[in-house]
Amino acid sequence: MKAGIIFDLDGTLWDSSAQVIEAWNLAMKQSGYQREDLTADDMQRVMGKTMDVIAEILFPDWEGEKRAALLASCCKMETDYLREHGAVLYPEVRSTMEQLIAAGYHLYIVSNCQTGYIETFLDHYRMWDLVEDVECYGNNHKQKGENIALIIERNQLEEATYVGDIQGDYDATMAAASILDRPVAFIHAAYGFGTIAQDVKRINTFSELAELFA
Repeated sequence: MKAGIIFDLDGTLWDSSAQVIEAWNLAMKQSGYQREDLTADDMQRVMGKTMDVIAEILFPDWEGEKRAALLASCCKMETDYLREHGAVLYPEVRSTMEQLIAAGYHLYIVSNCQTGYIETFLDHYRMWDLVEDVECYGNNHKQKGENIALIIERNQLEEATYVGDIQGDYDATMAAASILDRPVAFIHAAYGFGTIAQDVKRINTFSELAELFA
């Protein structure tokens, strides 16, 4: 049986909020957008939302092509910075992934991020050897549940688990299960940014996944 584990990125594999804030504040200044500097609270409030919704919330004074251009500037500055400097990688990510692969699992990433963001993560930490496939909102403008289902179908997974940190990740997993008309398991990365209303399996450190899937 081909079994896969699909990871969220922000709040599950790393925390890039401080670096993203710095990049976006600089991009806003260079673009002439007038607002107070973004804070950690601002970014955590929009974590997990699609990029168009994030732009609508953070840049309400601009619309249409002007807002889209500002978002593109923010995203480019963000990915350029993260590719070079990285962010806060949660402990034992690589070693745990290696253990999961050794146990027979195939690994993937699905995020609501822009095109290139997941690749930036994999580039900086040199993890392309661990992750077989990725998908994101920026590539196809599909919601996270659709992209989880897409990864499962594209890679012909007979069994799949999604690991995420916020309620939207759980909801997306259930949406994927509905699309596929079969169960998709969920594990809460409780060290991340959010809580889950439902009673689900949870991990307090990333390395606990190796024990769960042993």
